[in-house]
Amino acid sequence: MGALQTLDSRRLMAGMANEKSAAGVRLLGADDAPILARPFYGEGPTSPIVTSLAQVPEMLEATMPFIATVLGPSALDARTKEIVILRTSVLLECSYCVKSHTVVALDSGLSRDEAEALREEAPVDGAFTDQGERALVAFVDAVAGAAGPVDPLVRSEIARLWGEPALVELTLLCAATVMLNRYCTALELPVTAATLSRLAEEGLA
Repeated sequence: MGALQTLDSRRLMAGMANEKSAAGVRLLGADDAPILARPFYGEGPTSPIVTSLAQVPEMLEATMPFIATVLGPSALDARTKEIVILRTSVLLECSYCVKSHTVVALDSGLSRDEAEALREEAPVDGAFTDQGERALVAFVDAVAGAAGPVDPLVRSEIARLWGEPALVELTLLCAATVMLNRYCTALELPVTAATLSRLAEEGLA
């Protein structure tokens, strides 16, 4: 899975601090979390996704392995996954995921120009020269950026260029990201100071 293999599941979800004040829901520290939730807390800062879900440990136990499987190491490389995650998050207008996954995308090999294009700050065709990646962005736009059936021509192009197993996985990745986007947006999960600082350094704040 390339660079993504070096990122643990907490980094994958791009929340690296437990900042309680700005959230629309109480974020539980490890000492306040129910016993069943505590194994999901690491030595360092814990994702707001974890610290919010910790209020319902049975949901945490079901959700985190699913997210780690879909967003984590697989046959798809880190760059490909971050194209899907960042573009979907932009279409769903999830500030938390856009900001957090811009950083993860850069760490996964995307250039600043590519990140800007996925964020709709520059033309996609100008930043992406690979036919498969252009088709991938079009597919994400069709899945996450519209309602109803996906254009069969767009879907068949992904199957042709990437293969049917990748089509299935990319669709699930996009759909899971939509779920996370709505979760993070609805609960106003806070973006960490470290993420905001990195974005400022990259000129992508």
